[in-house]
Amino acid sequence: MRKKYLLFFLTVVPVILIDQITKTLVHAHMSLYESRPLIAGFFNLTYIRNPGAAFGFFTGAAPLFRTLFLIAVTLAAIILILYYLSKSREEPPLLTFSLALILSGAAGNLIDRVRYGEVIDFLDLYVGAHHWPAFNVADSAISVGAALMIWEMLKRKRTPTLPFSSDPPPAPPLSKGGRGS
Repeated sequence: MRKKYLLFFLTVVPVILIDQITKTLVHAHMSLYESRPLIAGFFNLTYIRNPGAAFGFFTGAAPLFRTLFLIAVTLAAIILILYYLSKSREEPPLLTFSLALILSGAAGNLIDRVRYGEVIDFLDLYVGAHHWPAFNVADSAISVGAALMIWEMLKRKRTPTLPFSSDPPPAPPLSKGGRGS
């Protein structure tokens, strides 16, 4: 088994499990809209359900359209990630890890959407009356994975090769013995 597949599998499985276990615990031990402070003035566990996408997008759409659309988009993203992984050469581990985080987050929220018709969110960060939209482990995995992917893509050093460039190719380096060696 190639290293990238092992890294991918060892990321996807635990992230999905942690996501689903935390959502199950919240669903089993909290009432909808119940909030429990963990760090006063900054962080609560607050049980909500999000019928839409990130930040409540599509919340106002017709339920059948919203559900089918979000499931289709999620499945497409998962299929594209798996296709890319299968067709790519050995990628930098950070890129593989980031794709695994994105896929596991998408899969975790897809499981909720299929089970409940909406996604369980429970992490509530805020300062005063200003709350960040509630999120979950899957959302965190997607966000961290996207940030790591962007980081990896920005740090890659690629030398562009332009066949139509008017610049002559660089001269080869001289050997240690000078010109005649």
